[in-house]
Amino acid sequence: MKNTLYFGDNLDVLRRYVADESIDLVYLDPPFNSDANYNVLFAEHDGTQSAAQIRAFEDTWQWDETAARAYQEVVECGGRVADAMMGFRTVLHDSDMLAYLSMMAPRLKELHRVLKPTGSIYLHCDDVASHYLKMLLDSIFGATNFQSQIVWKRTSAHGNVSVSFADVADMLLYYTKSEKFIFNKQYTAYSEEYLRKFYRYTDENGRRYRLDNLRNPGVRPNLRYDYKGYKPHPNGWAMSLEKMEKLDAEGRLQFPKDPNGRISLKRYLDEMPGVALSNIWDDIRPIGAQAAERLGYPTQKPEALLDRIILASSNEGDVVLDPFCGCGTAVSAAQRLNRRWTGIDITALAVSLIKHRLATAFGDTIKDSYEVIGEPVSLADAQALAEQDKYQFQWWALGLVNARPVEQKKGADKGIDGRILFHDEHTAGQTKQIILSVKGGHLQAGYVRDLRGVIEREKAAIGVLIAMEEPTNPMRKEAASAGFYKSPFNNQDYPKLQILTVEELLNGKGIDAPMVKDTRVQTIKRAPKAKAKATHRQQKFAE
Repeated sequence: MKNTLYFGDNLDVLRRYVADESIDLVYLDPPFNSDANYNVLFAEHDGTQSAAQIRAFEDTWQWDETAARAYQEVVECGGRVADAMMGFRTVLHDSDMLAYLSMMAPRLKELHRVLKPTGSIYLHCDDVASHYLKMLLDSIFGATNFQSQIVWKRTSAHGNVSVSFADVADMLLYYTKSEKFIFNKQYTAYSEEYLRKFYRYTDENGRRYRLDNLRNPGVRPNLRYDYKGYKPHPNGWAMSLEKMEKLDAEGRLQFPKDPNGRISLKRYLDEMPGVALSNIWDDIRPIGAQAAERLGYPTQKPEALLDRIILASSNEGDVVLDPFCGCGTAVSAAQRLNRRWTGIDITALAVSLIKHRLATAFGDTIKDSYEVIGEPVSLADAQALAEQDKYQFQWWALGLVNARPVEQKKGADKGIDGRILFHDEHTAGQTKQIILSVKGGHLQAGYVRDLRGVIEREKAAIGVLIAMEEPTNPMRKEAASAGFYKSPFNNQDYPKLQILTVEELLNGKGIDAPMVKDTRVQTIKRAPKAKAKATHRQQKFAE
């Protein structure tokens, strides 16, 4: 099974492409707009929802004809899921929350279908929807297969909370397909207070240890013998004479000065895995503003969070699925931890970002290890996407040149659809920009003149018009008359106004520009290079 990234509706993708019982682990963080800033692709400076957010999610989670049909489809299938949905409607009526649950129900049913009997699912949510989602998961996976509600403390208390408790945590609802499932026990580091209290001793080699008694817990009452003149506890020793002699030979025993005292066992800190992980995760910090892994995607989750889930509920070579993969944290973590993966997202912007993230983290050769299904691969495909959704086409086209989409407020179109920022001076110098305009319909001469004016207004180094149609000769002459940009890096000239067709981009042609290695500011901040499979502590703790 080859790693696969799908562009499309995850319900359709799951039904068409993902086989029964083929997935070992599912992680999903489905969008739900519980406040104005949650799960937005772009945020305006005043905190309001942007047009991109509305286009991506508003139709999905509003009670309308589509939601009503989804509800009807689930109910007509009958069973426990239908009972749960009818109960929700009694309580929630025809609300946006019911629309959300109506759209989630068939997707969760498909995720149950594709999971192996030993598989697990982690549903990431907040406290607005977690109780409804748990009831829905109970009806699909069975209440007995609920394993835990994990609380992840994602931030610290906010100073502006005045009428309620600070909202600082997300929930992870953890279910399994059956009672026999993959689970690798995870550990966290001991606290400094715990170490000071218990690991108070150091041997001649500088190894830190604690003392533990050798009392038999009562399971082997026959282990009563003297050892070097020392008596066992009334319950007996915790081990056989042979084991005791072996530990003694290894220097693992500490003998008391009092002949009536008891022998202790040295437990070395460097041999202990740590504290067994509970369902309160407060040791994984959110992604800070200066974090190396920060990509600028509002709902990005820390890789450490996905590392923990993947290490706990899968083994190397297993298949991890994220049906709402966003900026691709689960996909990236699965790749680094030697798991196979399947990612699905409905936006061309997310798919482009994930491809870029994988390339920067693992190198260009990573593209040979996975395939993308659903993206345009021909001019006819691109034309179909442009007719279906002009914004998805625009994001896809910009992704072909690693450009950052520009989101303008309604009525404030400045003729710029995307930007690429770069530096091409030997020393730290001014940030330069390439501005892009994308046209999926009939190409008009005015578009070239307009872009030339935008280049001058924005003081851009280069402007690029991406067009579906071939430009006419007068259009090319108009572009050529804009002159050249001379790069101080190599003293070369680059056309100041360039026209690229979608067909040319699909055939590998790119922007003629001074892309200086490691100085270009990408669509989203460059992902860090992937490190080794896992940290030493992660490897040790997963054993």
